[in-house]
Amino acid sequence: MSEFWGPVQPRTTASSQGHFPHIYVILAAFILLAGVSTWLLPGGQFERVPGPDGRTMIDPASFAYTAGNPAGPTDLMLAIPRGLVAAAPVVFFTFMIGGLFAVIRRTGLIELGVGALTRRFAGRGIWVVPALMGPFAVVATLIGTQELSLVYVPVIMPLLIALGFDSVVVAAVALCATTAGFSAGVLNPINTGLGQQIAGVSLYSGLGLRLATFVGFLTLAVAFTWRYARQVQRAPDTGLLADEPGEADKRARYAGLSTPNYDEPPRATRRQKLAGGVLALLAALLVYGVLSLGWFMLEMSGLFIVIGVAVGVVAGLRLNVIAESFNDGFREVLVGAMIAGVARAVAVVLEQGQVMDTLVHGLGTVVGELPGFVSAVGMLLAQLGFNFVVPSGSGQALVTMPIMAPLADLVGVTRQTAVLAYQLGDGIGNILYPTSGYFMATLALAGVPWQRWLRFFWPLFLAWVALAMMILVVAQGIGWTG
Repeated sequence: MSEFWGPVQPRTTASSQGHFPHIYVILAAFILLAGVSTWLLPGGQFERVPGPDGRTMIDPASFAYTAGNPAGPTDLMLAIPRGLVAAAPVVFFTFMIGGLFAVIRRTGLIELGVGALTRRFAGRGIWVVPALMGPFAVVATLIGTQELSLVYVPVIMPLLIALGFDSVVVAAVALCATTAGFSAGVLNPINTGLGQQIAGVSLYSGLGLRLATFVGFLTLAVAFTWRYARQVQRAPDTGLLADEPGEADKRARYAGLSTPNYDEPPRATRRQKLAGGVLALLAALLVYGVLSLGWFMLEMSGLFIVIGVAVGVVAGLRLNVIAESFNDGFREVLVGAMIAGVARAVAVVLEQGQVMDTLVHGLGTVVGELPGFVSAVGMLLAQLGFNFVVPSGSGQALVTMPIMAPLADLVGVTRQTAVLAYQLGDGIGNILYPTSGYFMATLALAGVPWQRWLRFFWPLFLAWVALAMMILVVAQGIGWTG
């Protein structure tokens, strides 16, 4: 697979290695910090009660301090293995994506598609940025799957590189679009639906302001990505990955495919056409499963295996070749899969140290002490902070919304506004913190080091936070109930 879209983790150079530690080192430091916090913070626990759709959530009135369980050497030693077990769906999902696209690459279908699209967009390639980001954002705001960025990256990588962009653009198109949609959550069952159920708000009410939020967030995402993409297209040496060997390899590999006068474009064989048809049918089944059957990572991962085998067989690949292609894909995404598990270890240490609930209780107390006119902003910042240790939309809703909803009544914020503060704080933090497993796996698939991503994303993150604050102040000012 590396021979198709380049190494998942770019080879380190003096410039990329000298100023920032490896992501494993960063995550290990956070794991140690989490371990230290279990000694410094008192233990605490909320009682768990049945929540919406059979989920378990906390009882906000039940918090009590406990003796705690400070992390010892054995706990820290087992943190990463336990993190890998806890993040198993993301880890397996990452492996299956790698294996699937390795098989599809072996059939030659991706080269055919990339060649056709790059010739079609030749001379106006910049328009592919909004053309991709719009649908990605719509899907995320309707079904709530930021994790689909893991699928988008290997699909769009060859096309965007062939059109003269770099891997940061690839990651931005996938991550920023899905995050804009997910954060606004127009009809998102994972954050909007669950949050409103817990808060006792009418399901999917407040559509107007959420639509405006969606438009604002997506506009900023497209504008920032467009600006950087245009810069890289005009002057590749100014890109954030200009000194990464993997980027030069990718550009060299796809330069010919983007030439408008590509005299003899390759033609699909009969078996390739049949394989393409099978791929389209099974992709439609995937969409149906996600939208109608509630499929998520495990179901999609299983279908990826079926797709890889079916498409490979129809294309004429021997079973041994298909098996080895899966192995090639597994090797290429190994770093991304490992990062997802290592990132999860931070939350594992806090949970086993019994200080996770203490942190939640403390955040709620701080928000409750804020002046009324900034309470909604305080909720946003509290959710954004908590997102560092629980980068899961549903997980954060089940832990924080039972506290924030009644707290909203006390500080003069509508529960509808409290739900939106949770959505925004959860969403935009998911592509900033290295503790977000799917995000780090996506960066690894794209070949973008986390520190380079920060340099690109930081201005957009601040713009999103500023916009979120303004929206929440307006919502609080008008007493927004939907």
